[in-house]
Amino acid sequence: MPGHQLCLLQGAQVFFDALVSDIERASHEVRLETYIFDIHGAGARVAQALIDAARRGVSVYVVMDGVGTPQLPAPWPQQMDAVGVHWVIFSPLGKLGLLVPNRWRRLHRKLCVVDGKLAYCGGINVLDDWWDPRYGSLEAPRFDFTVRISGPVVREVHAAMLQFWWRFQAARSVKQVDWAGARQALQLAADENHTTVPTVQTVQSDQGALAQLVLRDNVRYRSRIERAYSQALGEARQDIILANAYFLPSRKIRRALVNAAQRGVRVRLLLQGRYDYFMSYHGTRALYGDLLAGGVEIYEYQSSFLHAKVAVVDERWATVGSSNIDPLSLLLAREANVVIADVRFAAALRGQLEQALQNQAIRLDARQHANRSVGQKLLDRMALLLMHVLLLLTGKRY
Repeated sequence: MPGHQLCLLQGAQVFFDALVSDIERASHEVRLETYIFDIHGAGARVAQALIDAARRGVSVYVVMDGVGTPQLPAPWPQQMDAVGVHWVIFSPLGKLGLLVPNRWRRLHRKLCVVDGKLAYCGGINVLDDWWDPRYGSLEAPRFDFTVRISGPVVREVHAAMLQFWWRFQAARSVKQVDWAGARQALQLAADENHTTVPTVQTVQSDQGALAQLVLRDNVRYRSRIERAYSQALGEARQDIILANAYFLPSRKIRRALVNAAQRGVRVRLLLQGRYDYFMSYHGTRALYGDLLAGGVEIYEYQSSFLHAKVAVVDERWATVGSSNIDPLSLLLAREANVVIADVRFAAALRGQLEQALQNQAIRLDARQHANRSVGQKLLDRMALLLMHVLLLLTGKRY
């Protein structure tokens, strides 16, 4: 199929409707990667669709992260095993949990490929929009996005997932790996992509849309996503809207945002307004002062939890993916974003972000932020310091 068709999906309900429909039509293969696979409420629809697909002979492969998904509740593991769903939990924590720095390298990307023809990439987990594993029922759904893609870049997504599956299987037990099957599958992906290793590939549709799969891992693609953001921010001439759930940017990103604002670009950040985690909540606020002083507008989302990792630059460049702009995503986790250059897609995403900025967020006042209590400032600085100390334990600097 020449070119790309791109569909922006906001929220898990809309995402699950599309995903389940595509899985129900799958004829030979479904591959899914997610950080959280929570079979509660709407999440059960996805699990059941995968089981039904396997029952009718579709090869189904599911990878979930050991922090986001420590285990699947009964009877789902038994039901998946009974019909031949291939499912694994990536890097279970074990007895020492996150006390071992190597365990901080998580699988955080949210990808799905159906029959090698359709792909999904975004920030939405298999998790009911109205439910949180820690806080219970929510009064409003999470704010998050996924993009549904058909076209040449789907082959890149498929190759990346295929390669990760076989590498993970090899790491678990060399003796259990079907090496003949692995070589055959990887060669098929290589033939589809004309390369033995998935790379960032630019493709153009008949309508002029450009799409890139931008990966982050701890082997070859260590800084691709941060570089994509830095380049887009550095080239901005009119407007930047960036929504990010966990925002602890490096000096490089902070400098790019301030430089853009000082050369006349309107820079707006839509960030988490609710307390979620100590380090992210307080550490982020320790960085607000310099950004506000540099002319960056900061808005905090109020309606529910913000989980989006998206941006629009100059009404033509957009990205949707799993990567936060924080050290865990940019230095440690496996992440996947799609970068898109398309006026119509950028306009659709921009419209959703504009609505959220106007109706569901509060703009921060620089003076009020500077006058917050001494105790609040101390907590903010402590959280930022803790983040840097923890990074040193992994041998990283940010």
